[in-house]
Amino acid sequence: MNKILKLYHTLKYLKPIQLSNRISRRFTKVTFTKPEVTLGALSAVEWQIFPILKSCYKGNGQFQFLNVVDTVSDWNDKSKAKLWLYNLHYFDDLNQSGWKDRIEIHHSLINTWIEQNPQMMGNGWEPYTISLRSVNWIKWFLSGNEPKEEWLASLSLQVQALEQQLEYHLLGNHLFANAKALLFAGCYFKGELADKWLNSGFVILENEIPEQILADGGNFELTPMYHNTILADMLDLYQLSLVYPDKIPKITSHYWCELIGRMLSWAERMQHPDGQVSFFNDSAMGIAPKLSDLQRYAEGIGIKVPDTNIDQVTHLKESGYIVIQDDMNKLLIDVAKVGPDYIPGHAHADTLSFELSINGQRVFVNSGTSVYGLGEERLRQRKTETHNTVLVDGMDSSEVWSGFRVARRAYPSPPVITECEGNVSVECAHDGYMRLPGKVTHTRKWMFEQGNLIVCDRLTGTYNHAEAHYHLHPDIVVDELKSGSAVVLHLPCGFQYMVNAEGADIKVIDTTWHPEFGLTVANKKLVLNFKQNEVKFILKRAL
Repeated sequence: MNKILKLYHTLKYLKPIQLSNRISRRFTKVTFTKPEVTLGALSAVEWQIFPILKSCYKGNGQFQFLNVVDTVSDWNDKSKAKLWLYNLHYFDDLNQSGWKDRIEIHHSLINTWIEQNPQMMGNGWEPYTISLRSVNWIKWFLSGNEPKEEWLASLSLQVQALEQQLEYHLLGNHLFANAKALLFAGCYFKGELADKWLNSGFVILENEIPEQILADGGNFELTPMYHNTILADMLDLYQLSLVYPDKIPKITSHYWCELIGRMLSWAERMQHPDGQVSFFNDSAMGIAPKLSDLQRYAEGIGIKVPDTNIDQVTHLKESGYIVIQDDMNKLLIDVAKVGPDYIPGHAHADTLSFELSINGQRVFVNSGTSVYGLGEERLRQRKTETHNTVLVDGMDSSEVWSGFRVARRAYPSPPVITECEGNVSVECAHDGYMRLPGKVTHTRKWMFEQGNLIVCDRLTGTYNHAEAHYHLHPDIVVDELKSGSAVVLHLPCGFQYMVNAEGADIKVIDTTWHPEFGLTVANKKLVLNFKQNEVKFILKRAL
């Protein structure tokens, strides 16, 4: 019965097209026409490759994805992890750092891919892999790599398969990638098929871009990692409009340019001082490009990079994040929904969590993401206890389950932000625990005063046990004090901070941090066990 309820509370949020598309794709067979091999005319503006990720090629036929190095002998080797194989099929290395030194290798890869991947067989014919690979091939061809006719024929067949498998059952970044690929193919090729692809790509993007890119510049899936991925996509689309001005209207190109500026600003606000993304929802380093590389790409195609944000308080209202910073500290606060109601697949149960950097060093961190799929570790990393927030009666604030599912989910109240003489407070509540028998509401107030941080958690309703979790970066050393309600934190720079708890004991527990896919690092977390309905966490610089 519990599983049925979870399924009901998951499915009720879906759009009708997600359900109908999931059914129709089971009964629709992909068909092919004669491949399109005639190329469209280029403008005087040449495509420029701006490598925004390091090469995944490690030499001797080996590639590294998800921190796993392996050789390529079979493109659909069942002994390899499916996500690793997906990355192989993307062909990202064609446009990564030092690509000109690997042209012969890339020729061989394209040839072997065509030989080993017959039509509609294997991972490479899934719509998402086609989307990423076709864009990578086209960018590489536009960069002076003359395509063979058999390559163009294969590419045309792949795009035909893509157009018939558009991922309306998933929507979000998958449908965005589908549309981007159709637009690239529609510009690159010439003919009836190309015109059809171009029109289909435009129609999808005209609907998806305003929905997926919020007014504050954030991506609507509310994960900093995927935001940077979509930002890279938008930069590619804008450059495509410069190369094919006869196919992409100026008004569209200008609109994309303006959006990119807002997206760059959002990414800058939501990154840590170390230049890497913050860990809210599915986020990790090494998957999406770093902001500095995206800024370099933007400048290279004539987009002005916005100035660095110097405001003490920034409320990214549409996304649901608040940033508080000064010369020493950067506090990132999550007062957001878990994601779009109909696609919360990348959501974590992290409502009212936060991250904090001090003097450029991450100190309090959410646990990150190292795996996808259906395993127990994937589920654990999405749970409330792996984030800097409050767990009530062992239940998650949002019902995350399976690999990418959410049933009942927490909704935050409008945050109240108060600024007075340089001090800032933010107060917000969520209703995720109202589904418990005791109808519990969690209210959290962050007080940022003269570089000190006070976090006050208040629970109303009836419950048996509650605890607040505070995860520390692995570089932070913890000394426990005999009192049981205080610890000392030692930062690598030599700074020391005292943590006190009011209304709770502090336990120091071993746990793990996951800064990259395939990577697990030992760290510590502080767990504050509630002795009363209101608990204070106080972080102060030690003298």
